[in-house]
Amino acid sequence: MATATAQTTDAPAQRELERRMLRQMLLIRHFEEKAAEAYALGKIGGFCHLYIGQEAVAVGALSALRDDDYVISSYREHGQALARGVPANAVMAELFGKATGCSKGKGGSMHLFDAGRRFMGGHGIVGGHIPLAAGLGFAIRYKGGDQVCICYFGEAAVNIGAFHETLNMASVYKLPVIFLCENNRYGMGTAFERVAAVTDVVEHACSYDMAAELVNGMDVLAVYEATRRAAERGRKGGRPTLLEVRTYRFMGHSMSDPLHGVYRTKEEVEEQRKRDPISQLAGKLKEEGVLDQAGLDALDAEVRAEAEEAVRFADRSPDPDPAELTTHVLAD
Repeated sequence: MATATAQTTDAPAQRELERRMLRQMLLIRHFEEKAAEAYALGKIGGFCHLYIGQEAVAVGALSALRDDDYVISSYREHGQALARGVPANAVMAELFGKATGCSKGKGGSMHLFDAGRRFMGGHGIVGGHIPLAAGLGFAIRYKGGDQVCICYFGEAAVNIGAFHETLNMASVYKLPVIFLCENNRYGMGTAFERVAAVTDVVEHACSYDMAAELVNGMDVLAVYEATRRAAERGRKGGRPTLLEVRTYRFMGHSMSDPLHGVYRTKEEVEEQRKRDPISQLAGKLKEEGVLDQAGLDALDAEVRAEAEEAVRFADRSPDPDPAELTTHVLAD
């Protein structure tokens, strides 16, 4: 099992990539903060699972992919949707259940879709979308394409039979799928024991004849490099890849969960905040002279305004027409 580490370069293109990734992570962070406020005010109904702390996973991985690659995720998918380029207005409107949402108000927080951007949705059943990723990979291979499909899931999904069945099938058919496990250490109903369970799966990925890497999910550049390597393997018709990306969410499991939950201490969360991926990348860019504090403040203000506009847009947007109840959504 390989362990992914970040690679650095002084090339202007690399610095621009890092600046863009910082902006995306800031947007996700402020968007999720506004979503939490809206949920507390009763403007968002149902479930709402925030991505605060895990921003480097979505941004790092999707920065390494092409626009024609496919993305599929579980229910904690706001960050992936934003990093994929789904407009903040459309995502927030969907959380509000409005007609202008990316799923026309029919999906809500857990079911964001944008087929035009090949964002094939968030899925509410733990592990239920993993076989769909294999289907997307099979379609790519069947049509002779060189795209890849990245599949995000939490560590709790490794206990689902479909996870193991899908990895086996992906290996047999040599499907161009990147299985990315976002191991935030507290899968539903679990604690630290889940870390060992996932690591066991990764260490034995060779039994599925697929590549596997353990990645620092709090380092956006490490995630980027690991995904870039995985995508290259997939495009060349090689083995699929399983990435165990170790990350940490700073919020509870969902908005129905206390801030720290009953399963961890405030001190633990505060200790983990020292590894905040946004602070780490911002510090790197300041050290390299790419951004000074004034530039960082301006970038932060820019994305704050974008998140606030998303809330205003969602507030102003109309509810879905009742006649749409019996229709389904197909994006261009």
